[in-house]
Amino acid sequence: MKKLLYIIIGLVFGIVLYKSEAASWFRIYEMFRFEAFHMYGIIGTALVFGSFFVWSIKRFKIKSFDGKPIAIEPKDSSFKRNLFGGIIFGLGWALVGACPGPLFVLIGAGYVPVFLVLISAVFGTFLYGILKDKLPH
Repeated sequence: MKKLLYIIIGLVFGIVLYKSEAASWFRIYEMFRFEAFHMYGIIGTALVFGSFFVWSIKRFKIKSFDGKPIAIEPKDSSFKRNLFGGIIFGLGWALVGACPGPLFVLIGAGYVPVFLVLISAVFGTFLYGILKDKLPH
C-alpha cells in the first residue's frame, strides 16, 4: 500500500513538472539567458515550500509514515564545497538541459534519448561514490 502511495506521489510530481514546463529545454535555455522569469519562479516557489516544510518538521516534530521522528542533520556550510558542487551541477544542467528530477519526466514524456543522459547520471553518481573520500568536503 505504501509503495502505491509513493508511485502516486511520483506521478503527481512528474505531471506538475511537465505541465509547469520545468522539464522543457526551451524554458531552461531562457533561464540561463536571463530572458524569462518562468524557471526562477518555479525554483523560488520550490525553495519557499521546501523551507516551510523543513521548518514545520523541526518546529512541530512531525514523524515519518512509520511513526519514527524525522532527524535533519545540520550540514557544514563550507564555501568551497558549495561553490564547486554548484558549478559542477550547473554545468551538467546547462549541458543536458535538465536536472535529475525532470530526466524521469522527459523519459515518461517519450524523449527516448534522455535514457543516455540518465545512464550517464547514474554512472556519475557511481563515480562520485568511488571518489567521495578523495574530494574536498
